[in-house]
Amino acid sequence: MSNYFSLYRTQSSDFITRFIHHISQTKNQSAVKKLHAHLLTTGLLIISPHFHAKLILSYTKCLPQHNLQTLTHFFKCMKPKSELPFNVLMADFCRNGFSFLALKTLSFMHSSGVPIDTYALCSSLTAASSIKDVGFGRKIHAHVVKSGWCSSVFVGSALIDLYAKSLVIGDAGQVFDEMPLRNTVCANALLSGYGDAKLWTEAVELIRKMPALSLEYDHFTLSAALRACAGLAAVELGRQVHGYLMRSVYDVGSDVFLLSSLIEMYGKCGLVAKAQKVFNFDGKGEGKRDVVMWTSLLGVCGRNGYYKEVLELFKDMLMEGISPDGVAFVTVISACARTGQLQLGIEYFESMELKFSLKPGPEHYSCLVDLLCRAGELGKAWKLIDEMLNKGHSSCTVPMWGALLNACKDQGDVELGKLAAQWALELNPHNDGIYVLLSNLYARFGMWHEINHLRELMKEKGLRKDVGYSRIEVTN
Repeated sequence: MSNYFSLYRTQSSDFITRFIHHISQTKNQSAVKKLHAHLLTTGLLIISPHFHAKLILSYTKCLPQHNLQTLTHFFKCMKPKSELPFNVLMADFCRNGFSFLALKTLSFMHSSGVPIDTYALCSSLTAASSIKDVGFGRKIHAHVVKSGWCSSVFVGSALIDLYAKSLVIGDAGQVFDEMPLRNTVCANALLSGYGDAKLWTEAVELIRKMPALSLEYDHFTLSAALRACAGLAAVELGRQVHGYLMRSVYDVGSDVFLLSSLIEMYGKCGLVAKAQKVFNFDGKGEGKRDVVMWTSLLGVCGRNGYYKEVLELFKDMLMEGISPDGVAFVTVISACARTGQLQLGIEYFESMELKFSLKPGPEHYSCLVDLLCRAGELGKAWKLIDEMLNKGHSSCTVPMWGALLNACKDQGDVELGKLAAQWALELNPHNDGIYVLLSNLYARFGMWHEINHLRELMKEKGLRKDVGYSRIEVTN
């Protein structure tokens, strides 16, 4: 350490900054303290106040628990006059996942009379958005209104993003409508919120209104439009978006995200052949199909009942050297279950860890249980679940118990079915689907007393089976 200190007297501020970054990466608290002491004794901490921000971040990385008292002490030592070191600190906190400390920094700035500019407001709103702290975000919003920053398109976009990610869509829409200046980023933030909340009609209305607001469509806007068309099963509108992007987007074939959105849209509308045509795009983007596009087409075929095509596509995917992700394996193992290929499904499940270093999640175990149940291997399915329970495995989910219960209904195992229903209802007491499956199991054996008891329980809990419906588009 003394050798490094001797270099400080001859090296520039950039060298010191790089050294602070180096020791913060090592998470050596002792080294950080020695450096801090050196900067104090040499006066460099006074000459270059921005070193305070770097030191605070270094201490934060060294401490497993955030010591707010120490943080406040550092703030006071900075003798705040300028917002610059605080802005640097807030940006570093956001980048390194310390969102709570970024909000604490803004609170100190406000209470100490440090000027708060758009940079600080945007950083704090980003931090509040990442931890979904709507309450703190509303306080920042109030400060924005009082301080006259409403005209800032950057602050407005950050506010919309906060409310949209927190699914407070009404407030996000109100901020957008009240902004004196808007850009495409603001509209996209609101579109993202509409998409997350599945407000597809509102998303389409906003997209149609954008030209009147002098807002241009970018790739994200077009992807959001396709997502809304998929949600509404509005295939004709989706065709219009497809035509627009073919005319306006240069080298569409190289944009795998737009192509994947198109595949999803046509798939949700049941046009599997059209989705395959987009996948086999013969323009300049040929050969650039990545795992996202492959997974999208696998999902489209799986959702529309083309299970044999799913298995063929997966083989082609592996032959092209594309490593599948977890979503692809869910689709493929489910296809094996529905085509009765038990051994192949087990092989694919085992290959996740052995060949592709993917750890199976709850959804994969649910698919495996469903595979065993559909193949009539009820005993093996129960054995797998029992082993998982004994190991305290967290992958025992409601869909898994539901698959076992459904198999018990088909094979007439009342006792195991009741056990599966009991475990499922412990995880989700208000799952009406489990009650319906158990009622069907009882009905098979004429257990009317038990069925009446189930109905009474559902009435007590205020549960009722949702009415199924389908949405299609006819002509216009």
